[in-house]
Amino acid sequence: MRAKLLSLGGIAVAGGVGLMAGAQPWVSFMLDGTHELVPVTGHEINAALSPVAIALVAAALALTIAGPVFRRVLGGLVALLGAGLVALTAGVIAAPLTAVTSTVTELTGISGTAATAAVVWSQLSVWAWVSVVAGVVAALIGLLIVFFGGRWATGGRKYDTGAAAKKRADGGTDRISDWDALSDGDDPTADIR
Repeated sequence: MRAKLLSLGGIAVAGGVGLMAGAQPWVSFMLDGTHELVPVTGHEINAALSPVAIALVAAALALTIAGPVFRRVLGGLVALLGAGLVALTAGVIAAPLTAVTSTVTELTGISGTAATAAVVWSQLSVWAWVSVVAGVVAALIGLLIVFFGGRWATGGRKYDTGAAAKKRADGGTDRISDWDALSDGDDPTADIR
């Protein structure tokens, strides 16, 4: 149970941190002839960051009620989402000026390589690296769920259906199972005579 809680919490935190990091300035630059610092957030650079981070949080919620097979599928999805978060961020880290070319074009009207030539100073923020770390953590937890998620304890009889939910471990029924049987249209006293 502890592994499940740590995994779910880790995925939710990774998604939240990825969302928060994307809202922060990633690249700041100054144009030629100005003394104004222009910050550009991660979401402005790549609008796909928000949906990926939100999908991570949603996957953590879905994992709370998923069965053993669906857990592994969701674990694979979490690993892919984490890798996607890393890939979306890696391009910015590799070429920060190229990532803000559209913002420079909006401000100056200059496009292409001339837009990056108009930038006299730029700085990459630590928030881009925070996004990478969140993606790596999510990907690793997703892989752990793929391999070990089937061993997690199930939700219990509250979520079971059919005859297995109506029988206790000793083969008898209990009051809750009797009420569930009545709700399903079965007579729990039919076997007693």
